[in-house]
Amino acid sequence: MRLMIRSAALGVLATALAGIEAAAQTPRPPVARIVPKTDTTLGDVRVDNYAWLRDDQRKDPAVISYLEEENRYTEAMTRHTAALQEKLFQEMKGRIRETDMAVPERRGGYLYYSRTETGKQYPILARRRVTPGAREEVLLDQNAMAEGKRYFSLGAYEVSPDARRLAFAVDTTGAERYTLMVKDLATGRILPDQVEMVNGNVEWAADNRTLFYGKSDAANRPHRVLRHTLGTPASADAVVAEEPDELFTIGIAKTKDGRYLLASSTSFNSAEVRYLPADQPMGTFRVVRPRTADVLYEVEHHGDRFLIVTNENAPNFKLVTAPEADPRPANWRDLVPASDSVLLDGIDVFRGHIVLYQRQNAVRTMRVVRPDGSGGYAVEFPEPVYTFRPGSNPEFDSPTVRFTYTSLVTPPTVYDFNLARRTRELKKATEVVGGHDPSRYATERTWARAPDGTMVPISLVYRKPLARDGRRPMLLYAYGSYGSSTDPTFSSNNLSLLDRGVVYAIAHIRGGQEMGRAWYDQGKLLNKRNTFTDFIASAEHLVREGYTSRERLAIRGGSAGGLLMGAVVNMRPELFRAVVADVPFVDVINTMLDASIPLTTGEWLQWGNPSRPQFYAYMKSYSPYDNVERKAYPAMLVTAGLNDPRVAYWEPAKWVAKLRATKTDQNPLLLRTNMGAGHGGASGRYDALRETAVRYAFILDQLGIRD
Repeated sequence: MRLMIRSAALGVLATALAGIEAAAQTPRPPVARIVPKTDTTLGDVRVDNYAWLRDDQRKDPAVISYLEEENRYTEAMTRHTAALQEKLFQEMKGRIRETDMAVPERRGGYLYYSRTETGKQYPILARRRVTPGAREEVLLDQNAMAEGKRYFSLGAYEVSPDARRLAFAVDTTGAERYTLMVKDLATGRILPDQVEMVNGNVEWAADNRTLFYGKSDAANRPHRVLRHTLGTPASADAVVAEEPDELFTIGIAKTKDGRYLLASSTSFNSAEVRYLPADQPMGTFRVVRPRTADVLYEVEHHGDRFLIVTNENAPNFKLVTAPEADPRPANWRDLVPASDSVLLDGIDVFRGHIVLYQRQNAVRTMRVVRPDGSGGYAVEFPEPVYTFRPGSNPEFDSPTVRFTYTSLVTPPTVYDFNLARRTRELKKATEVVGGHDPSRYATERTWARAPDGTMVPISLVYRKPLARDGRRPMLLYAYGSYGSSTDPTFSSNNLSLLDRGVVYAIAHIRGGQEMGRAWYDQGKLLNKRNTFTDFIASAEHLVREGYTSRERLAIRGGSAGGLLMGAVVNMRPELFRAVVADVPFVDVINTMLDASIPLTTGEWLQWGNPSRPQFYAYMKSYSPYDNVERKAYPAMLVTAGLNDPRVAYWEPAKWVAKLRATKTDQNPLLLRTNMGAGHGGASGRYDALRETAVRYAFILDQLGIRD
C-alpha cells in the first residue's frame, strides 16, 4: 500500500512538473505598454491607449522592438506548423512552371514579353523583332536589379514610340515612392535622366524625347504632372498639370492610337480630363469637360472624335462621342445608351471595332460594336461562373482583342478573339505542373438574403463530391469596397486547400460593382454597414445550407477587406473559427481625421469625413479599433507591412494590442509584420508563396487539418 501511495505521488509530481515545464516553454504574448491619449473630437471623449505605436518615420526603437517581439511570438506560436508550411510551399511552388514565358505582345515591329527562370524571384522583361529567327533583347532583368535588396517593385514601364528607349520606375522599399530612369535600348546604357520620388506614372510624347510623369505630395496623393526633356536636369522640369483639390488625384496617359496625351483628375465621384496632342508636348492641355459633382468620365480617341464613358444621367455608365475639335458636353452624342441592368465597366478601341466590357447579375461580359455603334454582338463563354481579364491590347490596328479567360476551376487561358470573324485562337493555357483535372472540382453560385432582403451572390469551388452536411471546412473571402469587384478566378495555390477538403467561397458583397453601380453606392459612406451585414448573411447562409459549420469556417480579407474582417468579428465573433486579416484598415476614425496620412482626404468620399458629426457617429458604430469589446474572439492572424503607405503598420499593430488586452478567450492572436515591404507584402514570387504558406497553415491548423 505504501508503495502504491508513493508511486501515485510521484505520478502527480511528474505531471505537475511537466505542466510547469510546458508553461515555461509556451511563449507569452507581447504586452504593449499603455500610454493614454484623449481625443475629444466633436465633444465625444475617446481614449487611445496605443497611439504611441504610430511612428511616421518607422525608426522609433521602442516601436521597432515591439513589432519584432510580435514577430518572434508569431513565429513561436506557429512553429508547430513549420512542417505544414514547408509542405504547402513545396506544393504551391511545384504547381507552377518556374521557367516560363508570357504570350508575346506585338507593339510596332517588336514582340514584347516577360519570362521567368527557375530559382529566380522576378520576371525578365524582353523583346524580339517580329521577323523569324530574331534574337532576344533583354530590356530589364529584375533579378539583377533586385540583388541585395529586401524589396523590389517595377512601376512604370513604357517604351518610346520609336522603340529606342525605355522609361521605367523602381521602388525598393514598398513605400511606393519610385525612381524614374531611362534606358537606351541600343547601347543598354542608363541615361543620366533620373528623377527621384515619382509615383510610377509615366508617358512618352510622340517626339521620343519628352516624358511626362507624376509626382505625389507629402500625403502620397498624386497631385502634379511634370514634363521632362531628355538631356536636361530634373530640376528644370515644368509642372504642366496640377491638382490642388485634396479630394482629387491626377495622372497621365495616352490614347491608344497615340494621338493625344490625357491628364485626368479624378475623385470617387467626379472627373476632369485635359488633352494635348502627343506631337505638341510643349503645348497647353485643354479641358474636355469641366468637373461637375457626381459626374465621372474617361476618354479615348478614335478617328476625329473622342469616345467618352460617363455616368452623366446614366448611373451604370454609357458611351458617348464628342468631336475632337470641340468636345464640350453640348456636343456629346450617345453611342451606347445607358442600361438599368448592365454596368459599362470600360472599353477597348480598335480601328474597326469597339469592345465593351460589362457586368450584369454578378457576371462579367464582353460585347463588340462597330465604331458607329451598329452590329453589336456578345462574346460567348462556356461556364456559368467565370470571368476574364482584358489584355493590354496596345495595337490600335489589330484585328483581334486579347483576353485571359478563367474560372474557379479553369486555369487562366489566353485567347486572341477575331473581332470580324468572331473566332478565337488559343494562345496559351496556363499549365498546372503535375496535372490538374477540372472534372475533380465543381464551381457554383448560391445567393444569400441580406437583412434588408437584398440577394447577395456567392461563388464557390470545392473538390467533388460535396455532401452538404456541414462537415466541410471553408475559407470565405471578400473585399467589398471602392467599387472593386472580386471576380471568380483560378488559383493553383488554392488547390492546397481544395485537395484537403476545404470549400473556397467568395462573397460578392455590396461595396463592389458585381451587380452594377448601385451595388457600390449601397456599400459606402452612410451605407457602409451593408458591406458587413452582407458578409455575415453570406456566412450564415453557407452554414444554414450545409456547406460548412461555424466550427469549420475561416474568413479572410485584406486592406479594406481587412476592415471587413475587423467589423464582422466585432459584430458576430461566434460565427467564425479563424480569421486572416491582411494589412487591415481598422483604425478608421483616427486615420480619416488625419489629412497628413496618405490617401485620407480623397477617401472622405468613400468613408465620409468624421469631422462632420453624422459621419463620425456612423464610423464609430463600425470602426474595428473603436469597437473592440471584452468578449471571446476567433483565432486571428493579422499581417502588416512596415513601409505600407496605404494602411500604415500601426493600424493592425494598435488593433492587435487592444484586442489582446481586452478579449476574454485563449484563442491565438498573432501579428506578423514584414519589416521590409509595403502593402502587398513580399515582392519576390517565392517569398510571396512562403507568406501564403504561413497563412494557409494557420487556417488549416485552426480548422483541424494538420497535414
